[in-house]
Amino acid sequence: MTPPSQLQKYFQRVDTDWYRNRLFGFMCFMMAAFLVLGIRLVYMQIIKGGHYYDLAKDNCIRRQRIKPFRGLIYDRNGHLLVENRPAFNLSIVENDAEPLEQTVEKLCTYLTETPKDIMAKIEKAEGGYEPVLLREDIDRNTMAAVSSHRFELPGINIEARARRHYLYPALAAHLLGYLGEVSPAEIRNSRFHEKQKGDYVGRFGVEKAFETYLAGTSGGRIVQANAGGQIVDVLDQVRAEPGHNVYLTIDYELQQMAESLLGDQNGAVVAMDPDSGEVLAMASSPGFNQNHFVDGMSNKEWHSLTANPEQPMMNKAVQGEYPPASTYKIVTAMAALEAGAVNKEEEIYCPGHYQYGNRLYHCWKEIGHGHVDLIHALSQSCDVYFYQMGKRLGVDTLAKYARGCGLGSATGICLDREADGLIPTSQWKLRRYGVPWQGGETLSIAIGQGYNLVTPLQMTVLISAVANGGIRYQPTILKTIETVEGNRVKSGEATINGRLPASQNTLQIIRKGLWRAVNARHGTAYWHVRDKSIEISGKTGTAQIISRKKGEKRAEKLEDRYKPHAWFIGYAPSEHPEIAVSVLVEHGEHGSSGAGPIAGKLMRNYLKPSEKANIKE
Repeated sequence: MTPPSQLQKYFQRVDTDWYRNRLFGFMCFMMAAFLVLGIRLVYMQIIKGGHYYDLAKDNCIRRQRIKPFRGLIYDRNGHLLVENRPAFNLSIVENDAEPLEQTVEKLCTYLTETPKDIMAKIEKAEGGYEPVLLREDIDRNTMAAVSSHRFELPGINIEARARRHYLYPALAAHLLGYLGEVSPAEIRNSRFHEKQKGDYVGRFGVEKAFETYLAGTSGGRIVQANAGGQIVDVLDQVRAEPGHNVYLTIDYELQQMAESLLGDQNGAVVAMDPDSGEVLAMASSPGFNQNHFVDGMSNKEWHSLTANPEQPMMNKAVQGEYPPASTYKIVTAMAALEAGAVNKEEEIYCPGHYQYGNRLYHCWKEIGHGHVDLIHALSQSCDVYFYQMGKRLGVDTLAKYARGCGLGSATGICLDREADGLIPTSQWKLRRYGVPWQGGETLSIAIGQGYNLVTPLQMTVLISAVANGGIRYQPTILKTIETVEGNRVKSGEATINGRLPASQNTLQIIRKGLWRAVNARHGTAYWHVRDKSIEISGKTGTAQIISRKKGEKRAEKLEDRYKPHAWFIGYAPSEHPEIAVSVLVEHGEHGSSGAGPIAGKLMRNYLKPSEKANIKE
């Protein structure tokens, strides 16, 4: 039997070993735990440190972009045409809106959208800490409802933004243009590398032409946000630089009148200062409401614009190509005098038709004009006279002078998509159709029919050059560009594209013919354009769309879409002209009655603003 002292020593040793083993196991566990924590700490602090630093920074300190105010647009007299109005946008920061589904569901109680619609926008954007735009330009009721419950809606923000606003919807729509949202592909493009999703850029007209001046420069700020994403402090800020203000050459009242005179007729009106090339008015009809491009439109509304056969999106003053009709007789007269094919005294007999080969070419006046010289042929627009001029000159000589007058090529105005028109030659037809030019085709060319195509702007440049003594100015729509403080950044300049291929003597003869066209009793524009207080000079034109059938002599028998286009180009006063105008009315039938009155009233209004023309007449 073991003595008690030895048993006691045994149990003491057992207890010591048990505690030692337990302590060792505990220490191993602690070391393993600290090792795991250390590895995790290394992973989070070193390997993923940058990532979590960015997350933490975004959670409390964030960078925000400040969009600049877009520059304003004025007319030549400082009349405001395009401004920026305040708008409020609703957005969500996904990572601040936890629990997301619950926040979205609460938000939808104040909106017309469903939670499914909102979640689709969020998932598509993958915003994280970047705001996701949910709705632009919310109304006051929505803003009040969301703002009053903002503590129940974490991550939901309402931001004030400047929104483009056209003060006179549809006025000068094709000239001023419109804005469109920049696409992801364009953001990657170097031209728009500073833009972000949701930004707008100029898509057409002045908005596009002067985008770099109007856009301004973005700013930014560093803010501190709380857990709900609400801004609690602004730590630093760099102000955005607003865009420059653009002053155009157009006259608001003249522009308004030009569009009123056109009314619901399709066509174009261009008014220009003949001594500088400054465009005073440019109207194209039908038009469109530019605000719809900023405020948004339905697919149906967009389709109604793009699929409309009347082409409301086309600037017909610059892009529309039409046969010049009898307005082209100015070119034919110029070519005939300069080439020595005729002199101003030679008279040609007009019996109402001209026989060429086995075909009879009719004059617009069935009984004929009798014996006419060049001045009377211009004023009365005798087709037979100019048929014979075309025969004497040939198509290539006519084309040479037409191109010298600026036809067949763009004028160089800063508006995009300007059409060239078409001035045919014998070689052009051979290349285009593979058949030689026929002599009878030259007769049609000589009176502005056939393959001839011009734009209303080109004809304005031509008549301006006739008025000013032969200088072809490049049309300009820019007066000045200024900073918001009023400092001038850029000025529009008169640029000469060339001179008419005519002597001063030739131009004087042509001007006499244009004066008689309006002021002589037998002139084609006498009854519809003549003004007793202001001398106006000009030329009418009636451009056929289709050839008349044999025996059919009245345009009224044609369907509206086949009726001739009406032209009038002119200037006033006849001595020392201050304004030149071209008017094209699609299917307006007669230049004298369809286009002439519009031009006459426009010039009278511009020269005598105290005596407003009655546009309802």
